[in-house]
Formats: sequence, C-alpha cells, structure tokens
Amino acid sequence: MAGKFQKTSMYIDHNPAIIENGDFRKNVDDDGRPKRTGTWMTASAHIITAVIGSGVLSLAWAIAQLGWVAGPAVLMAFSFITYFTATLLADCYRSPDPVSGKRNYTYMDVVRANLGGRKVQLCGLAQYSNLVGVTIGYTITASISMVAVKRSNCFHKHGHHVKCHTSNNPFMIIFACIQLFLSQIQNFHKLWWLSIVAAIMSFAYSSIGLGLSLAKVISGPHARTTLTGGTVGIDVSASEKVWKTFQAIGDIAFAYAYSTVLVEIQDTLKSPPAENKAMKRATSIGIATTTVFYVLCGCVGYAAFGNDAPGNFLTGFGFYEPFWLVDVANICIAIHLIGAYQVFCQPIFGFVESSCAQRWPESEFINGEYPINIPFCGQFCVNSFRLVWRTAYVVMTAILAMLFPFFNDFLGLLGAASFWPLTVYFPIEMYIARTKMPKFTFTWTWMKILSWVCLVISLVAAAASIQGLATDVKKYKPFHTEQ
Repeated sequence: MAGKFQKTSMYIDHNPAIIENGDFRKNVDDDGRPKRTGTWMTASAHIITAVIGSGVLSLAWAIAQLGWVAGPAVLMAFSFITYFTATLLADCYRSPDPVSGKRNYTYMDVVRANLGGRKVQLCGLAQYSNLVGVTIGYTITASISMVAVKRSNCFHKHGHHVKCHTSNNPFMIIFACIQLFLSQIQNFHKLWWLSIVAAIMSFAYSSIGLGLSLAKVISGPHARTTLTGGTVGIDVSASEKVWKTFQAIGDIAFAYAYSTVLVEIQDTLKSPPAENKAMKRATSIGIATTTVFYVLCGCVGYAAFGNDAPGNFLTGFGFYEPFWLVDVANICIAIHLIGAYQVFCQPIFGFVESSCAQRWPESEFINGEYPINIPFCGQFCVNSFRLVWRTAYVVMTAILAMLFPFFNDFLGLLGAASFWPLTVYFPIEMYIARTKMPKFTFTWTWMKILSWVCLVISLVAAAASIQGLATDVKKYKPFHTEQ
C-alpha cells in the first residue's frame, strides 16, 4: 500500500496529487469536493438504468388488465407526472437559489433545506426502505433471468413438456459475488461506465422482447384483445378484475419512479451549465426514451399475447424459440440488473458512511483510506469500514432474497408506500414552499389535486399488493425454489 490518509467525507475521493501540484482550486468544486465530471448524457444513462427495469417486459400484462383504452392512457399520464415532478425536484438541488444556492447532496438534505421538521424523517424512511427493497428485489429478478437461460436450454433439448426444475439460490449467490466486487466502487461519480453498459443492455432486451412480440403478431394466430382488458366471467372473476386493475395501475406508476436516486444523480453533474438545466434535459431524454419503449413493449406485447399475457414473457416463457435469442435477452436483463443494483444501493452506502464519518470523525477504521496502485486502472482507495459494511449489506440482501422468493410482491407494497411521498408529495410541497405560492390560487389548487389523486392511487395499489402478497404467502412452499 502506498500510504494512508484521513478523509473528511465519505463522498470525497481525496487525491494527494491535487494538493501536491499546488493547484487545488482547479480540481475542486465550489463546495470543496472533487470536480464533478458528469454531463446530461451520463445522467440520462443513470436515469434509463434506474427507470427501465426488467419490469418493462411485464407491461404487456399490465396493459392486458386495463385494455387498449386505459392502458396506453395510464402509461402516458404517469410519464407526464414523473417528468413534471422530476423537474420540480431538479430545482431543489441547490437552495434557496436553484443555480447558485447551497448544494444538497441527498433527497433528505433537499427536504431538510426546503421543508424541515418531521418530514425529513418521513422522507428518509420512505426513501431508504424503498432502496433496500429494490436491491433485494433485483437480486431475485436477476436470479430468475439466469435460471431462465438454463431452463430455456433444457426446454430446447428435452421438449417444452419437461418441467426443468432449477433452484434460484446458486444464481443469487453468483449475483451477490459480482456485487461484492462492484460495491467497492466509492460513489456515483465512478459509476458512469456501468450505467452506460446497463442502459445498453436495457435497450437490447427490450428490443428483443419487442421484436419477438412483433414477429408473433405478424405470424399469427391473433390473440384475443379487448378495449377494457380481461373480461369478467371469461378471463377473470369480478373481484380479480378489480384487484388486477389496481395492481396494473400501481405497476405502471412505479415503473417510472426514480426520484429516490434523482438528487444523487444530479450531484454527479459538472457546472456550467447549471445542474438543474442539465438535469431537466437528462430527465426529458430519459423519460421520453422509457415512454417509447414502455408503450411499444406494452402494446405490442398485449397484441401478441392478448388477455393471457404472462407476467414476464422472457422469464415466464411466453417465447421458447429461438431459444438462443431468448437466452441473449435474459443475459442482458441480468447484466442490466447488475448495474441497476449499484445505482440504487449507492445512496444507501453514502448515507450510512457519511453519517458514521460525522459521528466518529477521529476513527481510523471509518475514515482511514489506503491508496493502492492497480495496474492499468490507476490508484484505488481501500477503506476498512467501506469494505466490511458494504460486504455485509450485499450478503444481507442475498440472504433475504433466498429466504423470501415472493419478496417482489412485497416490493410492490414498498413501491406503493414510497411513490406518493417521494415522487409527488415532496416535490410539489417543496415547490410551493420555495416559491411562497399563495393558497387557493389556480396553480396551488391543481397541484394539490394532483397530489391527492396520486395518494389515492398509492393506497389502492398498496391494497392490491397486500392482497397479492397474502395469496402468494398461502401458496408458498419453503423448499420449492424453482421458477
């Protein structure tokens, strides 16, 4: 090891060369932290990685519950809501002035600067519980995609009638081992390349799913579709129609949500141009790109499978052939989720590490950095606390994923609980507080109506998630692990 030095913040990667060359100010930003290098392009990659999850492949199921009229309308409505509230949140990165004010490094910092009080604790609870849930859910989903590759080859070799049982647990362990290595990347600033790879993977598997669906539509026979989705008495019972409709609306609403990591993404941007301008540009590109893919995959998938659309037509074997193309798509899903896991866990790492650094500033275990030179990669800083804590976190998420394979339904409940406060309520309330908007004006009224409508959506989606979770728990067999 080349040496050891103390760091004052878990977000700062101190580089001795910055101080040695006597040109310190040129290498740091206005807050004393290393010069940010992110652009609207890298921010767009982060957003696409965060937003386009493998859930894009389940949108055909969501459209099947809502039908040709409500399905695309709900998709477009939530794309607008997410874009609108994200632009409000982008203006809160600096306060009180959105261009020259003091930086806020996390969502909690933003709420503290603009609202304060108990709302800060509510924000932290909603944000970090959701982030932890997402990382556990991604561990499960990635393992399902890996298992799908093995099962696809089995079906191709032995026929579609063979069950091809495969345990998810070994693949969860493989996924966790990869994350153990990647989790030692210090922060978001170092993750731009991983997000670009993950974004490319998301385009790849979405395009494959879209292409296979389109081929199925063209080749026929045509699946049965309706204007209102699943038909009561034919496809579903009356109660199932209600619950599945609520669940589909919730799935679409949460499919766009990335507010849990928006502030952290914005903190990677260099200035000029102003961070809020670059972030709004990245948001418009990210949301527009995801909306196009969502509408295409959802609608073409519904046209291909009709009211019997599977929850995920790549891992749920809506397609068996060509098996090699299905394998490529599932490998792309797994690679994308490797990157997405890091996008969602880095804010957790940053929060815990910065809190510990502030509480124990003299601790060598927590704050000591050991720079080592890695051939062809340059200097890499090793921190004892980061090594132990991040390893423990990845192991914990893998164990929970193995213990609760139905956790994805619980993730829907977490999404319902966090969607309204993080994506809608806080951005609107902070905008109202920042602009000192008078009550009962036109803008104040319609913003409040939007907030209340989204609250109702969150509540009914939460109810649908609880109903689905209760159903899955009843069906759950502890030793039956295949997907």
